[in-house]
Amino acid sequence: MERFYLQSFHRLPLADRRLVLILLDLMAVNTALLVSLALRPEYIFNWTLVVQHPLWFFLLSFVWVFVAHTFDAYDVRVLQRFFSSALAAAKSGVVSSGLYLFIPFVTPMLPTSRFLLLTFPFVTVMALLAARALYQLVLNQPLFSRRVLVIGTGQAASAIADLLNSCAKGTYEMIGFVDARMTGYKVRDEVGEVKSEAAGLRFFLRNGSRDFARFIIENKVTTLILAVTDKIEAELLSILTECMELGVEVVQMATLYEQMTGQVPIEHVQNNWYVAMPLAHPLTRTFNRIVKRSIDLIAASLGMVLLVFLLPFITLAIYLDSRGPIFYTQERVGQGGRVFKAYKFRSMVVNAEKGEAVWAQKDDPRVTRVGRILRKTHIDELPQFFNIVKGDMSLVGPRPERPEFVNRLRTEIPFYPVRHAVRPGITGWAQVRQGYTSSKDDTLIKLQYDLYYIKHWSLWLDIVILLKTVVNAMTLRGR
Repeated sequence: MERFYLQSFHRLPLADRRLVLILLDLMAVNTALLVSLALRPEYIFNWTLVVQHPLWFFLLSFVWVFVAHTFDAYDVRVLQRFFSSALAAAKSGVVSSGLYLFIPFVTPMLPTSRFLLLTFPFVTVMALLAARALYQLVLNQPLFSRRVLVIGTGQAASAIADLLNSCAKGTYEMIGFVDARMTGYKVRDEVGEVKSEAAGLRFFLRNGSRDFARFIIENKVTTLILAVTDKIEAELLSILTECMELGVEVVQMATLYEQMTGQVPIEHVQNNWYVAMPLAHPLTRTFNRIVKRSIDLIAASLGMVLLVFLLPFITLAIYLDSRGPIFYTQERVGQGGRVFKAYKFRSMVVNAEKGEAVWAQKDDPRVTRVGRILRKTHIDELPQFFNIVKGDMSLVGPRPERPEFVNRLRTEIPFYPVRHAVRPGITGWAQVRQGYTSSKDDTLIKLQYDLYYIKHWSLWLDIVILLKTVVNAMTLRGR
């Protein structure tokens, strides 16, 4: 057992690999700052600068972490390929160094030379690309991969295996599948289906857990993924216990799926419904609700001040493009299933729906020319700051849906009413990850993101969502 631990300690789990990469990136951006300062006549390249001006480097690290998560620089699917990883790091490097340069009073004064002004972003990007290349060359080698055995052979097992093979080859190495009844070992064929027990059989349990433990050690399995949607039998529980004693990581399929995708796999939980339900989620705690509500009110107050300055220009643009009301109200379903009226700037022609609720489509012909700009920049939703003040909505949360759609979807999609456990938001996790929905299938994906947000709410997640929303608005990637 001791030898097994020594052989497997270097096979870093997903969270530890992300931490290693974050540390590499932080070293890169802070070294870039040192190099850039050394090019100025008043400084020399000296690590004592970190001690003399710790705020400079702390603030840069702070900005980097938020910006990097905004551009998905630590998303396992982005890290799968060097090009996508390098591109995310380069974008984050340019934005974070640009923001850092223009934070007054607490960062080094701007250099007088244009050349020196551009040096910092350039050096930052080069250092980050070097860090990403090092990560790719070292940690993506088989030596550092987690060797995975999936317990289960149903749809949940197939789904997690497909995800690992398509998005995390450098992080996880698939060994195969074991039937949940612990009767045999199975491998995958070329098209990704689980083979029958007769074909491709590589291991068969004869003496229960003893043979299985030996197999785990001989094949250096470091992770067991539990993709079982039925009741766990006593024999399987005993085997899992022994594997944990050996130092093997045992993780539920849904847990790993959430870590990798930011979604709750509601299609694959079946009898394990409690895996999908955000029981005792963070916003059931009074302190968290007070903090979130306080931030909402402060943000909404500032937002309404901005709205006062923009209102004359928006009003004129809407009126000249399409005669009719400037504002538009629509019934939406909020927390607890309560119906409220959401305010928006009108972005469609008058009487667009003609009395019938219709899904908004991509390139919807009912949207006016000014309306397209308002939607892509999310300006059309600024009047919803009034909904925040009234208590109907939050700054961040699941987007509220119309009662006509809710009444239908709650009977067709499991767990759909759970999204009403919290206040709906002007923006949300589903919006920045998926966009706006136009069908039942899209709504199912959106719900998986919404449930993840409710289960894992934090101020950190809210800030990342808001930053992503700002980026989408500035790059005109709204609906």
